[in-house]
Amino acid sequence: MSPVVSGPAIRVSTREDLRTQRRRRPQRCLGHLCVAPLWPMHGANLGTLLRTCDAAGACLAVPRLPWVPEALDRGNTLRRPACVHWVRGPLRWLDQQRAAGTRVLGVELAENAVRLADLPMARRPTVAVLGHERDGIPPEALDLLDAVVEIPMIGTGASLNVAVAGSLVLYKLAGFA
Repeated sequence: MSPVVSGPAIRVSTREDLRTQRRRRPQRCLGHLCVAPLWPMHGANLGTLLRTCDAAGACLAVPRLPWVPEALDRGNTLRRPACVHWVRGPLRWLDQQRAAGTRVLGVELAENAVRLADLPMARRPTVAVLGHERDGIPPEALDLLDAVVEIPMIGTGASLNVAVAGSLVLYKLAGFA
């Protein structure tokens, strides 16, 4: 029987370590990367995505629905302003993003979708569009997408919730995965 070999002691990074190692970024919107759950169903998902946006240096685009501001306030555990874009008409907003030269990427199960593992880092302004938790991206919005990314799954579920799917795609687009 071989002896158990122990490696070097593991040192957990402190909050101060993390703060000094992170790149400084301006508090203003850079507009390079945005995740857009434009047809949300659950407020908890929006709060989770807001936290992921902060971690990845991205913005969150949300529809002007009466319950959304409260959901974002509850979810903003960082307690500082986050970059949030308020969208009045999702279809018009997506059309405007494309007209401005932004790449509009949908997260959806579709033919010719790019697998998440093959999704390159965003090298130009990019919006990752997330659909409704039950119904996905509405058919009238599919024509406004430049491409679609699919998150492969092995289990019996057909999809992940919006917060998890958005976080996975956002980290990949930001170059962290």
